[in-house]
Amino acid sequence: MIIHAASFYSHCKFLSLILLFGFFSFSSSSSTNTLSLNPYHQQDSTFNVSEQGNAGRVEQRLARARAAIREAVRTQRYLSNKNESFVPRSSIYRNVYAFHQSHIEMRKRFKVWVYREGDDPIFHNGPMKDIYSIEGQVIDELDTSGKSPYSAHSPDEASVFFLPFSVTKAVLYLYPIPRAHYQRYHLQNVVTDYISIISHKYPYWNRSRGADHFFIGCHDWGPDVSAASPLLYRNVIRVLCNANTSEGFNPTRDATLPEIKIQVESLEIPSLGQSPGNRSIFAFFAGGNHGDVRSLLFESWYNKKDTDIQVHSYLPENLNYYDLMGRAKFCLCPSGWEVASPRVIESIYAGCVPVIISDNYVLPFSDVLDWTRFSIHIPVADIPHIKTILKKVSYNDYLQKQKLLKDVQRHFTIHRPAQPFDLLDMVFHSIWLRRLNLKILGT
Repeated sequence: MIIHAASFYSHCKFLSLILLFGFFSFSSSSSTNTLSLNPYHQQDSTFNVSEQGNAGRVEQRLARARAAIREAVRTQRYLSNKNESFVPRSSIYRNVYAFHQSHIEMRKRFKVWVYREGDDPIFHNGPMKDIYSIEGQVIDELDTSGKSPYSAHSPDEASVFFLPFSVTKAVLYLYPIPRAHYQRYHLQNVVTDYISIISHKYPYWNRSRGADHFFIGCHDWGPDVSAASPLLYRNVIRVLCNANTSEGFNPTRDATLPEIKIQVESLEIPSLGQSPGNRSIFAFFAGGNHGDVRSLLFESWYNKKDTDIQVHSYLPENLNYYDLMGRAKFCLCPSGWEVASPRVIESIYAGCVPVIISDNYVLPFSDVLDWTRFSIHIPVADIPHIKTILKKVSYNDYLQKQKLLKDVQRHFTIHRPAQPFDLLDMVFHSIWLRRLNLKILGT
């Protein structure tokens, strides 16, 4: 189902191609699958003739990409003849043929234009280490380094347009400590003013009403950027760590940004996982008791005599967090103040089956990855029954999930510059999908 820009949010009660993955929703009314189009039509395109020509070429390239993916799904074949270093074949994927072809098309056709306006410290850079570091890594990959194969040489060839501000840096420089009770309008005003500048200087925001534009935010306040002016931001692609559907995250438009805690010394996450036979801890959690979900977890399992479910507060210095994860069969991943946590990715690297304890979290790359294959979801209300639920997982099922974590690790490894199918590349693929699901009429 293709979303037309002007009707993007006035008519959102449909099944998106993104959510069904293979990316497209297919009708079964004929012997061959057909791409289902959104019936609502934009009536007020704002393209002029010269803009129409450039944008039209972009739309033609996207149309060819959709057709190639559709053909791969229809034939259930890998259509590329290239000598590729990696071809997705694992059961962790929702549709290996669609994903494979989509990635090929992305490498050929996806181009990002980064607006040059804006100054340090809020624009064109972000944190490069610690908990919100994915913000800075994406900004640096697309903007500062200039090495990304997805960088557009001119805005006229761009598939999407990047608003290069860092929510984390904005919070750091706009708000004195403590920041928790400050109103968010300072942050919102800066970004809104920025959009006003670029929309007056260039035609690109206005012609799509922002639908082919995106920003990223891993800070907890990321969703608040758009809260002050829902009409202005109703179409823009928000790439957020705080991917909480109860707070307005919409997976048909928004994309989940994986939260990853990058160490000072290296981009790599420690991998200390033991073999399944050497995992002596049944289920493990260590972290702060903050937020309603963790409060219930601590109330149910902290300092209990039952040692199968080990729930710790912050660990003393003589205990190694990653070592304990590597010795656990299941790693509990409850939401904290917000739904996202680096613990999910840390669990994957430790070979510890993630147990997602959240009711509203849209997991990273879930339009491509089938998380049921390698993780377990437990509703918040069932926290008191964690042991009963996990004990019902057969040993064979556990072994299968644990084995598949090896396949998943590729997609949560970060390289600079980005490499095909790694974490940054998968973030770009998430944005590519949302752009692929959009047709700007008048082109």
